[in-house]
Amino acid sequence: MTRDLPPPTPPSGPLTGLRVIDASTILAGPLCCRLLGDHGADVIKVEHPVRGDGMRGHGPAKDGEPLWWKEISRNKKAVAASLSTREGAEVLLRLVERSDVLVENFRPGTLERWGLGPDVLWERNPRLVVVRVTGFGQTGPYAHRAGFGTLAEAMSGFAHLTGPADAPPTLPAFGLADSICGIAAAAATAMALYERDAGGGGVGQVIDMNLLTPLMTAVGPGPTVYDQLGVVGARNGNRSVNNAPRNTYLTSDGKWVAVSTSAQSIAERVLRLVGHPEVIDEPWFATGAGRVRHVDLLDEHVGSWIAEHTRDEVLARFDEAGAAVAPIYDAADVVADEHVRKTRMLTTVKDDELGDVLMHNVMWGMSRTPGAIRHTGRAKGADTRAVLTDLGYAPDEIDRMTERGVIA
Repeated sequence: MTRDLPPPTPPSGPLTGLRVIDASTILAGPLCCRLLGDHGADVIKVEHPVRGDGMRGHGPAKDGEPLWWKEISRNKKAVAASLSTREGAEVLLRLVERSDVLVENFRPGTLERWGLGPDVLWERNPRLVVVRVTGFGQTGPYAHRAGFGTLAEAMSGFAHLTGPADAPPTLPAFGLADSICGIAAAAATAMALYERDAGGGGVGQVIDMNLLTPLMTAVGPGPTVYDQLGVVGARNGNRSVNNAPRNTYLTSDGKWVAVSTSAQSIAERVLRLVGHPEVIDEPWFATGAGRVRHVDLLDEHVGSWIAEHTRDEVLARFDEAGAAVAPIYDAADVVADEHVRKTRMLTTVKDDELGDVLMHNVMWGMSRTPGAIRHTGRAKGADTRAVLTDLGYAPDEIDRMTERGVIA
């Protein structure tokens, strides 16, 4: 006997009903807000009426339309207001009255100087969660410094460990620190909202989020290893200090693949596949650390075999053997990949200026409350009049502020 199941819940993001103010610029804060917007939050982007968010000038453009902006500011209404002016600050305060989260990344003390510090914001709305994203945090000797992802990538240990042993430290070619910080900030925001509503008496709090800490965590336990063993890690190219073989290898048709053997069983399968099962019985092969001590030998075995086969042959043979390998892709390869396409890791979104635009899909799937991309990043100030009207501003007030450059 079966029972009737309830009708499915209409698709909606889990954050539907929340309002988020994105008063941040460039990448970490905007990415945090994009993730919240992807999952249903009503996000209002507030940027300077003249300068706008510097993110509008980052990366390639087509017909004058910034492509990165289309993705990083999707699902956001665009409001342009100068927060350093009395009237612009009042616009933000009225938004705060109706919002759950404010994300900002001004230097410490800037909001306070404008009369918009957390204490003032909480007078208007004690439920507000204030997410403050900076390079080095709100306190400490470096709090006043300009903070960018490059600096975090340098100071976290990432650059020191990245690149060949005989080459300079290597910085990433993309916004690594900002991106990790943005994802961490979204998680922190969800925690603060849960605490506010579940056990915090409905009162918001400040989240002090910096670019350095999340990337230090991602780099690994280097400080602990140094504290306990006095050992400082070094650059090791594409090899790992934890297991071997682990490297990039060139195929016979000039393509690169990456091999990982983090699990013992995978390491054994790889060496059997490449025709050297004899090393599996060596005592040193039983641990990742032992294999690292014989990395030259293992790399020679694996690299020589891969060099005799095309990339397609390598991928097929590794798959048959249950071993771990992946092709090294560029953007064109990512777009063409069958798994990426069929799982919709990328999706096409309609844009008013560019038509169909391919971009990253919502970052994670949720079975009952999936997120969605409702629209792409909008023109500066595209929603200013509509949002201010909703806040109770009269048409003539909006016109006067526009004429004085307070809003756009």
